[in-house]
Amino acid sequence: MSAVVLDTKGNSIPGAIIVDDNNQTVITNDSGEFSLSANVNSYLLVKVSGYKDNTVQVKSDLTTIVLQDDTSNKVNVAFNKVDKADILGGVSNVNIAAMLNTNYSISSLDNLASFIPGYNGNTGYYNGNIWGMNSKLVIVDGVPRDEFNVLPFEIDDITVLKSAAAVALYGSRAAKGVVSITTKRGTAKKSRFDVRLNHSLYTPKRYAEYLGSAEYMTLFNEALGNDGITPLYSNEEIANYASGRNPFRYPDVDFYSFKNVNKFATRSEIVTEYTGGTESAQFYVNVGNYNTTSLLDIGNGKKEGENRFNVRGNLDIKINDMISTKINTNVTFYDNKTAQGNFWGAAATLRPNLISPLLPLSYLDNLDAATQARLNSNPFIIDNQYILGGIQTQATNPFADIYTRGLRQATTRKYQFDATINFDLAKVLKGLSFDTQFAIDYNTSYAQNISDNTYAVYIPTWTGDKITGLTQVGNNVNNNARALEGSYQRQTLFFSGAFKYKNTFNKVHNVSSMLVAHGYKLAESQVYHAIGSANLGFQAAYNFKQKYYLDFTANQVHSARFAEGNRGAFSPTASIGWRISNENFLANTTFIDDLKLTASAGILNTDLDYESLITGNGAYFLDRDVYSTNNGAYFSWQEGRQLRATDIQRVGNPDLTYQKRKEISFGIEGSFFRSMLQFNASYFINNLTGIPIRDVNLYPSFMAVDFPSPSSFVPYVNYNQDNRRGFDVGISFKKRVNKVDLNVGMVATYYKADAGVRNDITFEEAYQKRQGMPIDALWGLKSDGFYTQQDITENNYPTPAFGSVKAGDIKYVDINNDGLVDNNDQVYLGRQGFSGSPLTLGLNATAKWKNFSLFVLANRTSGSVGLKNNSYYWPTAGVNAKYSAALRDRWTPETAETATYPRLTTTNGSNNYRNSDFWLFKNDRINLARVQLSYDLPKENLAGTFISNLGFYINGNDLLLISKERKHMETSFGGYPQMRSFSMGLTAAF
Repeated sequence: MSAVVLDTKGNSIPGAIIVDDNNQTVITNDSGEFSLSANVNSYLLVKVSGYKDNTVQVKSDLTTIVLQDDTSNKVNVAFNKVDKADILGGVSNVNIAAMLNTNYSISSLDNLASFIPGYNGNTGYYNGNIWGMNSKLVIVDGVPRDEFNVLPFEIDDITVLKSAAAVALYGSRAAKGVVSITTKRGTAKKSRFDVRLNHSLYTPKRYAEYLGSAEYMTLFNEALGNDGITPLYSNEEIANYASGRNPFRYPDVDFYSFKNVNKFATRSEIVTEYTGGTESAQFYVNVGNYNTTSLLDIGNGKKEGENRFNVRGNLDIKINDMISTKINTNVTFYDNKTAQGNFWGAAATLRPNLISPLLPLSYLDNLDAATQARLNSNPFIIDNQYILGGIQTQATNPFADIYTRGLRQATTRKYQFDATINFDLAKVLKGLSFDTQFAIDYNTSYAQNISDNTYAVYIPTWTGDKITGLTQVGNNVNNNARALEGSYQRQTLFFSGAFKYKNTFNKVHNVSSMLVAHGYKLAESQVYHAIGSANLGFQAAYNFKQKYYLDFTANQVHSARFAEGNRGAFSPTASIGWRISNENFLANTTFIDDLKLTASAGILNTDLDYESLITGNGAYFLDRDVYSTNNGAYFSWQEGRQLRATDIQRVGNPDLTYQKRKEISFGIEGSFFRSMLQFNASYFINNLTGIPIRDVNLYPSFMAVDFPSPSSFVPYVNYNQDNRRGFDVGISFKKRVNKVDLNVGMVATYYKADAGVRNDITFEEAYQKRQGMPIDALWGLKSDGFYTQQDITENNYPTPAFGSVKAGDIKYVDINNDGLVDNNDQVYLGRQGFSGSPLTLGLNATAKWKNFSLFVLANRTSGSVGLKNNSYYWPTAGVNAKYSAALRDRWTPETAETATYPRLTTTNGSNNYRNSDFWLFKNDRINLARVQLSYDLPKENLAGTFISNLGFYINGNDLLLISKERKHMETSFGGYPQMRSFSMGLTAAF
């Protein structure tokens, strides 16, 4: 049997030592390749200096053994990097670099919930929370930064810190969890140059379905009839629109026609990486660029797209035996072009028969001289054959915007720099060190409106199929000007300094401690008060033979939001651990490699919710009264001179202070069958107390008035409480089955969040009390079918408080039996999942056979509900509403038994269009998130070339959604469509 020992980047490792179960050397090698005799034991241990020991099961066709660096067994935690074996729960880690070749993605936190237990992903690339808490802190290379500015090919690993003990050192702004991203670094090995080419096609999952002109007009007439109004459109008109014989006189505007949109958009990128160095200095350089195109295929929409260019450089230097340093730099340029107007928003509002956006010149006939002269001077002749159409009440349209108004180019520049100096103070005290880091980041952005022109539209006068007259509305101005807007600047300053001590006494007593001071300031343009964080942290840890663990971690936090005397607070946590697998009663258990139990408790002080509750500068000086001047419209001073009066907006509260996260968590983790099966789980209970609110119902009513101008003597107070509890589980399985190497990971996260304390004084009925109910509870009426004509005739129903009703309107249950259906009859309908669905399941599986790899990623979410309450389902715009396909199942006297939608109306639908279980749907879904097939060219085929690795891959993303509400979930209403993507790529190393 022959085999080769490689590192994670595919480089051959010479000097490997292979030992058997008795730690006896079987064979060594100098070149990286070796032969195994047939009589070796089935399990071997591969050892080499600088790498983590690897246990492999010998098979007759064993060809490759991949060794991890020693650092791969280290996990990035707060201001430190520790052995995974010594972590006391509440921390999960995923190696992004190791799986990038089999699982290529384009966003930093993409599908992280399918790899990290306890991380609950939400919709969108960058959303997500930890243990059901929003407002996580994102750390990139130790500095608070935006996660979207670092892409997967720059990332080494991601660590999610969940428990109170794990995040305590990061201070107030980390109290709801931390995502720590570490970028790649150089190695003191052979220099390596990597290139990746990737091209992706993005296809819309589906478009919203709206009715065409003829069907819309028919249903609109029906709605008018239901309201007792004479129909607007004649049968002849409807027939003309249905015929399609003259689409300009009888328009049927379809935004999603392939005349307007492409079948797909694209994303093309190239990424280069260069790494290498010596024992004294190592470097990593990443240069990347991608370009995207748009779905739009008309006018300036064809020019839409984003261009991103980045350069990242990471440098490690060992100055001497005592001092080493790290320097990280990153520059990223974003340029995004979008057509003026709101095409996708208008697709949900512009009625199909309202206007013909374009009128062909070929249809013009016998125009008067003045009209012809205006046309001859018109700078906006579209494609040399169309002018812009409209009506008096619709002097603009999204198609005209795209053709004439030019582009909006948003420009963003990000400059990031940080430097770390590490001092080894072993000469002063064995095990003592000092680390300090400084960072400064700049983010600037602005937008240019390029050629933001104004245009006129023309109202045609039709004679048969010819346009014999035009009425111009508006003026044509082709100014080709550029206007700047949206200028924004942000500066982040960060500093930390940490004394660290780590030592072992008598080979059994392991002691470590840390004293760290850190803080940062985030200053934004046009914001008076910068966001600040200042912390002094302390950690002391002890373990005996890595069997019994004790840890105390605390932080003294500071916040300028509060009055003097309340700005500081102490946040203590304590953790214990027990490696039960090292006990004598498990010593003879051969299938257990490692088994550890952990528990922690802590109280964290945070001011995060003030920022989300009170935006801008209002989140500061909460101890002071705030006054403003009104315009003198109601009261004035000095005998009618209309001098402005003064209103009070808020009374200060000098007793206001931090809210507290009080938590207890338990964990278990283990490794079994020689690392074939690994398992970890956590259970947590945390209460967030003292949540700030400003509730007028806590005070007498005269303390807040709305007339003649809003004035309030009501302060913010620490009042509400949220209670959370839940668990997370992560399982990984590795095994070679025949000739296939399997690697399967499964995660599960469940949480429950209830309102522990609420002011329920305004709710008379017990079933409407908010206290004790989910914090993301959805409340609404309980429906009971549709009103029948018999109900209306006999007046056999509770009185609705939302206006008069007719047959075909939704009937609601009078919950409190008072004879009136109103908001007092609202009941709990379900959890909305504001922090993600209550239950999240994830599966990732990799199968490798020879040079092929197949990766599959799937996830499931369940337990939350939503309402179909957007304009697609609720045409509340009345006579101006656009009708969707959902209205086809409307109630009529003929469909009374089968209808699933209420009767049509041109009023605002005050009875039908309100929160109720009639519009309720379950958010349960299973998503096939990614499938990727990869192939690496055999190395023997590259022998004698300058290429060391060459690979190809294809993948698909968001391929399948399984849900009863699949159609609804895959549709974007009034926005850019959801996309399904297919990619192909090439990777090469030199």
